[in-house]
Amino acid sequence: MPEKTDDPLVRERSHLAESRAALRAMREDVESLDIKDVTANWVNAVVLQNQIDQRIAALADLSHTPLFFGRLDYLHAPGADRAEGAEGERFYIGRRHVHDADGDPMVIDWRAPVSQPFYRASKKDPMDVALRRRFGYTGGDLTAYEDEHLSDPAEAAATSKLLQQEIERPRVGPMRDIVATIQPEQDEIVRAGLSGSVCVQGGPGTGKTAVGLHRVAYLLYAHRDRLARTGTLVIGPNRSFLHYIEQVLPALGELEVRQATVDDLVAHVEVRGTDDATAAVVKGDARMAEVLRRAVRSHVTPPAEPVVVVRGSRRWRVPVYELEEIVRELTERDIRYGAAGEALPQRIAHAVLVQMERAGEAPDDRVQDAVARNGAVKAAVKAIWPPVDPAKLVLRLLSDADFLAEHAGGLLDEDEQKAILWAKPVRSVKSAKWSAADAVLIDEATDLVRRTHSLGHVVLDEAQDLSPMQYRAVGRRCTTGSATVLGDLAQGTTPWATRSWEEALAHLGKTEAVVEELTAGFRVPTDVITYASRLLPYIAPGLTPVASVRENPGSFEVREVGAVEDVVAACAESLRREGSIGLIAADARVPALAEALAAAGIPCLDPGEETTADARLTLVPASLAKGLEYDYVVLDEPRAVVDGEPDERTGLRRLYVALARAVSGLIVTHTAPLPPQLD
Repeated sequence: MPEKTDDPLVRERSHLAESRAALRAMREDVESLDIKDVTANWVNAVVLQNQIDQRIAALADLSHTPLFFGRLDYLHAPGADRAEGAEGERFYIGRRHVHDADGDPMVIDWRAPVSQPFYRASKKDPMDVALRRRFGYTGGDLTAYEDEHLSDPAEAAATSKLLQQEIERPRVGPMRDIVATIQPEQDEIVRAGLSGSVCVQGGPGTGKTAVGLHRVAYLLYAHRDRLARTGTLVIGPNRSFLHYIEQVLPALGELEVRQATVDDLVAHVEVRGTDDATAAVVKGDARMAEVLRRAVRSHVTPPAEPVVVVRGSRRWRVPVYELEEIVRELTERDIRYGAAGEALPQRIAHAVLVQMERAGEAPDDRVQDAVARNGAVKAAVKAIWPPVDPAKLVLRLLSDADFLAEHAGGLLDEDEQKAILWAKPVRSVKSAKWSAADAVLIDEATDLVRRTHSLGHVVLDEAQDLSPMQYRAVGRRCTTGSATVLGDLAQGTTPWATRSWEEALAHLGKTEAVVEELTAGFRVPTDVITYASRLLPYIAPGLTPVASVRENPGSFEVREVGAVEDVVAACAESLRREGSIGLIAADARVPALAEALAAAGIPCLDPGEETTADARLTLVPASLAKGLEYDYVVLDEPRAVVDGEPDERTGLRRLYVALARAVSGLIVTHTAPLPPQLD
């Protein structure tokens, strides 16, 4: 269209308005579809209507979310060694594709190949880009722009002010996408292929969670048909975390990605009990997989007598030695216990059919199926290869000392066996007070009996806190797919926390995964991450500290206080600033702080609840702080955070997590002496 003004900002606002109108027209086109004459039956109609509803939702125009955030102007027409652009052509880069009535693009999806130079072009490698323009927004209104002429070395080397402002912008509400601020090293991970697995080690504020979520969005764009069939899954540490990140993918137009915790995946029984640390560590050990395998296979009983099948006037006899050979073959193949049990009657029936053929008969598949259903065959199968109930099997292992000793011999010593045995006998699966670790054991046993369904791609966040058995549970969900593993070894706060990513990936079944490390901190202020990093030599020796690249130094203060009212005062002080506030404290101190906040008339939220203009303060137990982020944090009593854990190293790791939740400022309040590691 001809440009009617020389003011670039006016022209860009005009393009934004036209793009929003085009998106609205795209949505209206879908809403106006009439499917009555194109569906053969009501099932097809329901499926098609569901697809239309999803498309309508994906085309929603979020008024406070910029439709595009950048522009690329290419130098040359496309060629064999040129970027995908035409001479003089420009592309607006945004969260979704938008086209006009003629089908010409007005906004290009950030995941498209032509958008990649927006994230990776530099003065050293302009990628055929003449100009990169970034846009600044206030709410949903375009209010500023900033140009980089990549052919001008001085200008290309300058730091983008809009980019820095977007990174440091105060955050109220749940986590948002970072499509406008993805860095080159992050973009490489986001656009890695579907066939390979990736493990991202990243300290606080390096954007590893955002990278993982944007990788899902990219893979759904690049491999939509395949992933539509096989499915995708995002796994987080707890419900609060999942609620915090749940709006990222919908904002990118992806509505069908399932989110869950590991506990959700293994919810075969109701969890009502807890384990002490010793029992939980043993139950989470990879050796338990072999204990369970032995226990499942112990149900196979060698045949004691032949099988005699009567058909009409004929009797067909399968001798014991032949039955033994069939059982031996099924056992050596090491297929799932349940699948082998289903194959056994067919194998016996086949042996009978061989005898029939030798006798001159011509049986077909229907005869074999009939023989497999014969009463004598079914009785033999039940005796040789009885069905196994996974929950009952684990119940017996944990309540029968002799049964456990029989199958844990050479794997678990006597003290370890004693640690996981229940003190009192349990009568049934329903009456048992199962723990979270028990549920994982049942999931392992279930997979030994029947193969677990595999997905196309799984994202596992805060992976450093998983036990080997939990890694195996996740790995079962992506045996034929790939995984993106996200975590920070320094933030492991469970007694079984991951010691190395190589070990974790082996348990996950993804030894070929590429391990990437993010060390540039984009969110946590320099003074804050430097203070928190004092703990690294004690909690993760050898790990590279995060280096903050923020220009805004933020604020940081350590205060010695006399009473809980002083902590409340620090919160009130933080509330006078723009953004979200997190008051993080040892779990045991949370009730007293909640009472003090209420007495002061300051409303507070639970972790994961969305902040509002009237309630911007979240009271966060230290055990739930991982993965969350607040503009300003008041950290109450570091010594209590450390003392609230079973051992000092775990306590210091919990403190490291709590210290690194602040984006703009941190106030540490304490009455007791600080842990000496912070000196």
